[in-house]
Amino acid sequence: MKNIILYICLITFSLSSYSQDSLAHYLETAAKNNPTVLQRYNEYLASLQKVPQVGSLPDPQLDLGVFLSPMELISGNQVAEVKLMQMFPWFGVIRNAKDEMSLMSKAKYETFRDAKFQVYYDVQRIWFDLFKVRQNILISEKNMALLKTIERLTLVKYKSGSINIGTSLGSKMGSGKAAAVSSGSSGMNTMGGNSGAASTQQSTPSSSIPMGSSSGGTGLSDIYQIQIEMGDLENNIASLRNEEQVVMARFNSLLNRPQRMTVTGTDLLPFEPLDSTDLTVSDSLFSRNPMLGMLRYERQSLEARRKMQKQMGFPMVGLGVNYSVINKSAMSTSSMNGQDMIMPMVTLTLPVYRKKYKAMQTETNLLKTASEQNYQATANSLQTDYYEALQLYHDAHRRIKLYDSQSQLAQRTLDIMIKTFSTSNSSLADILRVRQQLFDYDFRKVEALTDFNRAEAWIKRLITPLAP
Repeated sequence: MKNIILYICLITFSLSSYSQDSLAHYLETAAKNNPTVLQRYNEYLASLQKVPQVGSLPDPQLDLGVFLSPMELISGNQVAEVKLMQMFPWFGVIRNAKDEMSLMSKAKYETFRDAKFQVYYDVQRIWFDLFKVRQNILISEKNMALLKTIERLTLVKYKSGSINIGTSLGSKMGSGKAAAVSSGSSGMNTMGGNSGAASTQQSTPSSSIPMGSSSGGTGLSDIYQIQIEMGDLENNIASLRNEEQVVMARFNSLLNRPQRMTVTGTDLLPFEPLDSTDLTVSDSLFSRNPMLGMLRYERQSLEARRKMQKQMGFPMVGLGVNYSVINKSAMSTSSMNGQDMIMPMVTLTLPVYRKKYKAMQTETNLLKTASEQNYQATANSLQTDYYEALQLYHDAHRRIKLYDSQSQLAQRTLDIMIKTFSTSNSSLADILRVRQQLFDYDFRKVEALTDFNRAEAWIKRLITPLAP
């Protein structure tokens, strides 16, 4: 029983640690801590407070007057007067004002959703960049291990004198430089989301070693040339590690946490194609996009404002009461002597200056037209971005399959050549060339896989954002 409990605890701990390192966990952390998201959310909460402000009646007006010397009346002496007045806007003004503010609050909420989805996309994009940099480091380290193996093998053959290595690695090893493929975004600048990382530009290896070439070089010069290549590769790995720190700092900045915190869990990217519905253009493709939702609510709020301004051109009605405090007068014989007077009152505003009301309605109509044009421009921009993301998605999908197939062929070729090399005097340069081709395909496959996932995240950002 103790062993079973211990086993369950170990499984629970491993699952919890995995969840803490997963991309979903980082997305949740960014949604809770990112300053831009929190700013948009607080702006939305503030806009909700405008609804009760415009949905209330104007404050009542209370006038109080006291006579320093009582005013003599037939029915007594008036010593004070109190007036209370409440104004009422025309029917529908308050209702339309509340509708306008409610719709504006919904527009603010869509802005908050857009900021959150943008942060989601930025986190995923930088996560993919970090994956790419780290995979390039691993591939470069494998290449370094290969060069060390070749150096040892060449040194043994040179000392033993069993073979005169007649290949000039000065020309052959031109293809032996590890290609640390830049981890910056490859044409994925979308939604204002350029990665901006200081990428280390390094050329991908090219296969320039001829089969069976012999130029009369010495084995010792080949060893020196291998050591030169190893030095260049060490410099490339160091540059990639510096770039890794920069990318991690940008990632932690989105999560609003210390920039030197370690980011784990980037050792694997999925290769899962999108649904066919996400790859087909339709009228409802961008219906859930928050930017279009914001513009729809903005247009509806302007329509409610227009109705409110039209009704503001009608009179406001005021209802009130006037209370007069009257003391008894010794000189008065009236039956109402000393009785306080209550007078109901009705007041009416006269909106005779019509130019301002017409100007208000004209302004709102122009803003509504501008909002409709902005909606159409945003929809067109989303469609353009969608087609660009779709092209990158299909291109990356094709490259993944190509490089996977090429890598398998190169691996089989290398296995055969190594077996041949161990039993005969096969050319070491040919083995190096094929192995370098394999590394080249590894780099390109990592880049294609990164582009594929980045394109998927971009498409989902445009058409089907994550649930709020």
